[in-house]
Amino acid sequence: MAEVASGTGIETDAPRSSLLSVQNLRAAYRGPEGMIPAVRGVSFDLYPGETLALVGESAAGKSSVAHATLGLLPANAEVSGSILYNDQSLLELNEEGRRRIRGGEIAMLFKDAVAGLTPTLRVGEQVAEIFLAHEKMDPKVARAAAIEALRPLLPDAERIMDAYPFQLSGGMAQRVMVAMATVLHPKIVIADEPIAHLDPAVRLETLNWLDGLRHQGTAVMLITHDFGVVARLADRVIVMYGGVVAEEADVFTIFRRPRHPYTYGLLSSLSGIVAGARLTPMRGSPPDLATLGVECAFLERCPKEVVAVSRGAVARTCGCAPGERGRVTRRSRASSDLLQSDGDRPSR
Repeated sequence: MAEVASGTGIETDAPRSSLLSVQNLRAAYRGPEGMIPAVRGVSFDLYPGETLALVGESAAGKSSVAHATLGLLPANAEVSGSILYNDQSLLELNEEGRRRIRGGEIAMLFKDAVAGLTPTLRVGEQVAEIFLAHEKMDPKVARAAAIEALRPLLPDAERIMDAYPFQLSGGMAQRVMVAMATVLHPKIVIADEPIAHLDPAVRLETLNWLDGLRHQGTAVMLITHDFGVVARLADRVIVMYGGVVAEEADVFTIFRRPRHPYTYGLLSSLSGIVAGARLTPMRGSPPDLATLGVECAFLERCPKEVVAVSRGAVARTCGCAPGERGRVTRRSRASSDLLQSDGDRPSR
């Protein structure tokens, strides 16, 4: 059967090769009470021109997956599993190898643009450093290239070059980060909550920029909890809960026929996602990762929980349907069709 090239709507008989392959990724942080697991056996592939959204509540493990990919986890983190970029192991790279990949072939857009910039360096120094590190340019040539990189986004680029990050508004800092992320035409952009704390105009600019990347063949790993952004940008969605993948499917399946109770609960608790559906809050809170056992992380909140009593002993099991790893399909319908469906509720 012919595959559909993500983001293009073009069918091809050739199998796709992934740019990034994450297999059985585990990450834990050492604390006073021992190791706290944040990512527990996550696996997925990311393809050229595809936007893959990782969604879920806080502490689901989304950002830990993104930071592990680029070797940005703190010193108290322990990581295992496999992360392959073009068949090269990112987990086995030394710091020099990571610097070569970061910013050049895989770029990151941080949640807080101002915090993502080095506070003690002028903007121009930070943009020029990308050219110095990856293109081996003369410093004067690198500065000129930095100005040209900023000019389409910031008309007063020369003045911005001499500013420190704290002197920039959130929108200006975001534009600088966008320029830095794309100046070398990376193969992958990791966007971690890219429109948080932005005013509406800059949010729209950022979303349009992310959407345009697919047409350049750039793959995007989008970390978000905003289902409006997911509907607009994503080809495929991974729903994370308690450090594991609860469900994975193409964006239309996630909105129309979610299989996991957690996915359904997320959609039902958000106003306007499903036309005609009642707004229903999800019961309970995310799990305490430090005390999670081998049972399903969603057990305490699962509406399909099964309780059996035998000889005075209580056994509790989760009735979750297994997550369905759906194949990427063509984005042939507008995001508004996803956010306001024909009145159908997703199946439980």
